[in-house]
Amino acid sequence: MDKGNYFGRVTSRWHSSALAKLLCITSILLALTVSVFLWMSLPRGSQGYGSLKVQVFQRNHEWERKVIHSGSPNRNDNALTVLVTGAAGFVGTHVSLALKKRGDGVVGLDNFNSYYEVSLKRARQELLNKHGVFVVEGDINDKFLIESLFDVVQFTHVMHLAAQAGVRYAMQNPQSYIHSNIAGLVNIFEVCKATNPQPAIVWASSSSVYGLNTKVPFSEADRTDQPASLYAATKKAGEEIAHTYNHIYGLSITGLRFFTVYGPWGRPDMAYFSFTRDILKGKPISIYSGAGGKDLARDFTYIDDIVKGCVASLDTAEKSTGSGGKKSGPAMLRVFNLGNTSPVTVPTLVDILEKYLKVKAKRETIKMPRNGDVPFTHANISSAELQLHYKPVTNLDTGLKKFVKWYLSYYGDSSNRKLWPGNNEQTL
Repeated sequence: MDKGNYFGRVTSRWHSSALAKLLCITSILLALTVSVFLWMSLPRGSQGYGSLKVQVFQRNHEWERKVIHSGSPNRNDNALTVLVTGAAGFVGTHVSLALKKRGDGVVGLDNFNSYYEVSLKRARQELLNKHGVFVVEGDINDKFLIESLFDVVQFTHVMHLAAQAGVRYAMQNPQSYIHSNIAGLVNIFEVCKATNPQPAIVWASSSSVYGLNTKVPFSEADRTDQPASLYAATKKAGEEIAHTYNHIYGLSITGLRFFTVYGPWGRPDMAYFSFTRDILKGKPISIYSGAGGKDLARDFTYIDDIVKGCVASLDTAEKSTGSGGKKSGPAMLRVFNLGNTSPVTVPTLVDILEKYLKVKAKRETIKMPRNGDVPFTHANISSAELQLHYKPVTNLDTGLKKFVKWYLSYYGDSSNRKLWPGNNEQTL
């Protein structure tokens, strides 16, 4: 037997088989890539992304009329015209109201996703509508929608608050964070860079970018390359993307690192909110403890103080320096901590809730799971104090008293509504 010829035939068949398998695998991967590309190219409402189903945007005369009316200022002295994304969210609602009440033009945008109770977002929308703020229903990834808004109204500023929130939910639905916090941010920047004149942009970063830092209080100059969660990583990525668009296109961009915002019309996934619900229902609440049994602490910041910081950021933002996507000179790039500078432990938070709810909590202390949370936060706000004249004035006791009053008026003392579709963990 000719061994050389035999092994030659075997080798030839092996190469043919391997090549066929390689071509097959390549074809499958190519098909998957094309499918994903086509899926991402669809309008937001056509994708069926998660549990969110947003109608495909259709521009018409009535829509334009509402946008123009909402975006028209009611004062003449340096009035702003602001597009507020995430307007039906917690911070977005309060910022929109504050701007409208002082006479600025405000148009809201929100996709009303079901991360938490949609009816609460609709109630906020109704509140905004009563004060003359029209909230467009749509997604920040819908470029045609964003371009249409800028075509109808010449916005001087964008307050970009739309994002997928929550540290722990990222373990259940990581794609939603990439979609909203990175792709959505880029889409906003893309539309703004091509607009003439370009608007100034203020956007919500997060105190979570400080990640595993142990030096306190957290300062804007501290390292932010150790994110403890995917949420934090997307916000850190957002800050780097902001730097890029500022550097290349001359967009004036201000990032705000919020520290545990709380108050009326808040988010049901936050600890103070879910604790209130469960205490009233007589259900046990889980209080996490850190290493060595140490209590977790947060720099709880009342919503009114946060709003003042947001509005001051808009008022002090310099104009962008680009035109039609071309930069003509250096543009403003800032980042600020917005916190209360007075961290409070979670057990103390519960003590205060017990006082105003007049109900004793059933506490269960458990070790903090490895879910992306951090043991403490503490803001250094010296930069915001100097440049924004930011000065928080509401302590946790006063703020929670106001929250409890709102909660009882909105839900009553025994609400059975399901406020948050996630698991029983709460975001601090």
